[in-house]
Amino acid sequence: MTRTSSQKRPNGKWRARYRDLDGKEHARHFDRKIDAQRWLDEVTASIVTGRYVDPRAGRITFEKYAKKWEESLIASEAGERITDNALRLHLVPALGSRAMAAIRRNDLQVLFKSLSELLGPGSVRNVYDVLVRLMTAAVEDKVIAASPCRRITLPPMPDEEVTPPTVAQVEVMARVMPPYIRAAIVTLAGSGLRIGELLGLKVADVDFKAGAIRVERQRLQSGKIGPPKTTKSRRTVPVGEVVTDALLTHLATRPSKEWLFTMEEGEPLNYRRWKTEWNCARRTLQAAQNEAADREGRKPVELFTPPPSSPAERASSRSSWSSVTRPPSSRCGSTRTSGRAKRTAPDPSWTPFSAACGPGADSETLQPK
Repeated sequence: MTRTSSQKRPNGKWRARYRDLDGKEHARHFDRKIDAQRWLDEVTASIVTGRYVDPRAGRITFEKYAKKWEESLIASEAGERITDNALRLHLVPALGSRAMAAIRRNDLQVLFKSLSELLGPGSVRNVYDVLVRLMTAAVEDKVIAASPCRRITLPPMPDEEVTPPTVAQVEVMARVMPPYIRAAIVTLAGSGLRIGELLGLKVADVDFKAGAIRVERQRLQSGKIGPPKTTKSRRTVPVGEVVTDALLTHLATRPSKEWLFTMEEGEPLNYRRWKTEWNCARRTLQAAQNEAADREGRKPVELFTPPPSSPAERASSRSSWSSVTRPPSSRCGSTRTSGRAKRTAPDPSWTPFSAACGPGADSETLQPK
């Protein structure tokens, strides 16, 4: 049971004191005995009901508590990365030196208004979700009495319809990719797989007779292999002949007994290499679009976004896509010469596929995550 007492001091003030559940003594001074007793009653009630928080616990800085909290987490690699980025890049720089008990709701509203001007709505919500989990843990650890994450206004998520890439876009993107990765573009467009799922595919996962791909794993950004994103992500995906033909051609030129996609060095294709090749190809196509727009005296169309709405914009977009028959000499395709990467243009004799992309294709599928 909590021990409490109040005593009048020689200076006329009343000293109220109590010992908490850990035996630590706390004291405050009041002008009136009734105020001292009211404080003791409130403390006693909070201890009995389990709502008691040691006033000294909230003096720990946000940075110190965040470090302890992050080290205790059990999460997937993706979850760890999101948490680390939110704390290291945004929350600790803004709140790190503040005492946990001193952080107020308005402080957080100001912070997230600032973040919304720098980050997209999804990224802002990722940071907020991390902060909510941290503050909830602080309440449960009796560091603070209540979470300041209440009624925080966040930027709305855009309600945009996912628009699949056109066949022309897929064809040209595949054409400007280096040979060892062209079939990956076709597979992504024709299956709707996440990039991590594609990088985790083995040759045995493809049923060429049935026209299907089995998703059993994903390659994480660290290069390690892990389970699919969710339990429902473990699935069999039907694909058309366009995809199976592209994969057969791929394996004929790059035989493999295990991983479906490998780099020129023979190692499994990883996220870093994929992102490098993808961004390089996308920049090349955008440069071609910008040049075509400059020649034609019009505004460039941003590629790999929802298709242009007006007939004129659609015509200019088709014109710029069709003009990229072969990339410049400094393209993304790469070959290995004496151990060093040498950028070359893709083989111009390669013929892009022309059938429909198949089920499940969407614009996000082609973009690294």
